[in-house]
Amino acid sequence: MSDQAARDALADYRRKRDFASTPEPEGERPAGHDHTAVLNTARFVVHQHSATRLHWDLRLEGDGVLWSYALPRCLPWDPKRNNLAVHTEDHPLEYIDFEGDIPDGYGAGNMFVWDHGYYDLLERKDGKLVIDLHGEAGRAQGKHALFRTGAERDWMIHRMDPPADPERRWPPELVPPMRAGVTAGPGQAAAEAAAAERDGDDWAWEVRLSGLRVMATLLAGAVLIHDAEGNDISNRFVDVRRIGRATGSTEVILDGMIVGEPLHLERRMTLKPMSGKRATESAPVELIAFDLVWLDGHPFWDRPWDERRAELEALDLKGPAWGTSVVHRGDGPAMVAAATGNAQVPGLVAKHRASPYLPGQTTDAWLDLPLA
Repeated sequence: MSDQAARDALADYRRKRDFASTPEPEGERPAGHDHTAVLNTARFVVHQHSATRLHWDLRLEGDGVLWSYALPRCLPWDPKRNNLAVHTEDHPLEYIDFEGDIPDGYGAGNMFVWDHGYYDLLERKDGKLVIDLHGEAGRAQGKHALFRTGAERDWMIHRMDPPADPERRWPPELVPPMRAGVTAGPGQAAAEAAAAERDGDDWAWEVRLSGLRVMATLLAGAVLIHDAEGNDISNRFVDVRRIGRATGSTEVILDGMIVGEPLHLERRMTLKPMSGKRATESAPVELIAFDLVWLDGHPFWDRPWDERRAELEALDLKGPAWGTSVVHRGDGPAMVAAATGNAQVPGLVAKHRASPYLPGQTTDAWLDLPLA
């Protein structure tokens, strides 16, 4: 392919951008590999792009440009399910290692290299590409087919190899929350007695949160939120659902509480669902995650609390409408003493550090200690 042909292939890319306003490369480098035959090897990159909707961009070096496909659900890991792949304009070769913040009007949001490496082009014909990815980070691996399903932009991507993890499964639609047992009665005396029985490093302690108990399922940017009764309330917490940007392609189910002023929670649940910006301004709330019961194709409810907690903390959930609960390991009586008389601490929850998660069950492995 000539340099002129490569420049023509970038006409749409350049027409959509004012390079005085965006840090994206204009594309002056001469054409590189020429993919006119199969069994060629060239570079590729997968960008994670936190735009209006979190997505991933697969870019394949070919014909002197980067063939580009937007993947709303990332690369598929399950050969039984195909993922959408929107064919976008070709990008210049300089984009192979581009990272940065894209301004408004150009798909605003941060973009970074999720994986990159080389790929083998095994088949190329009109409306179909078969590629074998070899990503250096190990995230983008294996043989995939890209195929057109309708108009020029309408493509799908199919994984042809078996899953890298043969035991990986899709998460259940709903995991009912585990319930904490309750002490004999509220108040300092009952809490002190319960704490004395559970003194030692075998127990962890958290402040009891007041709010809406939820289970949040995060699937490669898509977020579903169910209340404790199993009702889908996702559309009422658009701002909270942006937590999917923090976890990226990770598949996880979190147990937690949506907290906020009682009036704000009531407005969220009774009024017409609000946009993320309006909701944040008029009725701010926050998801506080305190347990993790599913991670990347594997149930975690049979793992001890300590292990689940470690995986939860590794997610580093810190955002404008989400976070992770604070825990204290051991020294329950001191926790009760410190919390007593504090109007902002309605109670404590003690959790046995070796306990599994028992969906839908009430167990004394978790114990609620109301202080008032």
